[in-house]
Amino acid sequence: MPGNATESVAKLVTGDQNAQMRRPPIRVLDISGTPEEMGHTHGSAFGEEIRYYTGERVALVMSGLWSGGPMSRGDVLDLAESMLPAHESHSSTLYAEMCAMATAAGITPAEAIVVGGFTDFVDAVRAEVGGRHPETVLEDDCTSVIVPDHRADGAGFFAQTWDMHDTATDHVLLLRTKPADAPAALVFTTTGAMGQIGMSENGVCVGINNLVATDGTPGVTWTQVVRHALEQDSAAAARDAVLDADLAGGHNYLLFDAQGDGYNVEAMPTARPVTKLDQAAIAHTNHTLTDETCAVQGPRADALQDSSKRRLSTAEALLDREGVTADDLMALTREPDAICQVAVEPYLVESSGAAIMRPRTREFWAVWGLPKDNDFQKVAFP
Repeated sequence: MPGNATESVAKLVTGDQNAQMRRPPIRVLDISGTPEEMGHTHGSAFGEEIRYYTGERVALVMSGLWSGGPMSRGDVLDLAESMLPAHESHSSTLYAEMCAMATAAGITPAEAIVVGGFTDFVDAVRAEVGGRHPETVLEDDCTSVIVPDHRADGAGFFAQTWDMHDTATDHVLLLRTKPADAPAALVFTTTGAMGQIGMSENGVCVGINNLVATDGTPGVTWTQVVRHALEQDSAAAARDAVLDADLAGGHNYLLFDAQGDGYNVEAMPTARPVTKLDQAAIAHTNHTLTDETCAVQGPRADALQDSSKRRLSTAEALLDREGVTADDLMALTREPDAICQVAVEPYLVESSGAAIMRPRTREFWAVWGLPKDNDFQKVAFP
């Protein structure tokens, strides 16, 4: 791994003009068996990378760039440690997988909370730091859509970009999971994270947008919530899994299934309004859209709010028609003026990849890196 965590923080401030835009096909790791076996495979395969990425993300929290105030390493990990019981209570099997991954990779379970659940973890950090909520938080991540069946020749789609600080792009990974006691799934994620976007063999799709929450708490982070939702047998059950979770921070969850049922949940620790998929496509970006969640949304810099609104209006305009295809959604993720984000100062957020899913047909496409510069790959279930 190049450099160290301190250099990575500096890169977030100065940018990397030599960043490689063209990437190979997305990496695929098969993990199967018991939770412990799955976690061990993940951690063993990418141990050095997970340790590096963990150091980078802990340093980001310590610096205050994403969390709003500086913290010592000890305080960061103490807060992460306090969140472990919530993860074990939420799902003992997924917690066991995370801990086995951490052991195999050479990090602690507390560090696994930070590297895997970073954007929820920083919501909890801001609540811990207290004081005025900062407007400089660097969260402007992801454009997601659900296209109903009737607008896609009888078989709808879920699609999204995954946007993050540009140094995260190196760590994109696709897990092809085959648990002993849960449905197989295709899971877009990063090394060391349980899951970020995915589709199960049951045809249940789960995707997200990041939200800035003022009501963060030492609860369960979003990557475990995504994996738990993928274990359900319908979008409605996945919705309920999100509603029932003791959330650490704010994320918008989009749920869609092979029967054409879909939901959008603006999920904050203390507010979770639900919108059901109807005739129009659903699009969502990084600002809240309901009074209930606006009340607990943190201040957003004007440039980030403008970006989120432009991405939302662009996606809605592109999807306001019939006959949407997978190629159309690939083009949406590549739209250059709003949706496909390129890292620029001071925020250096970019579209690190994207995924497109068609649950009725169980088709899944993913791309590593900027969609405009890279090719989608079709990935089959294990």
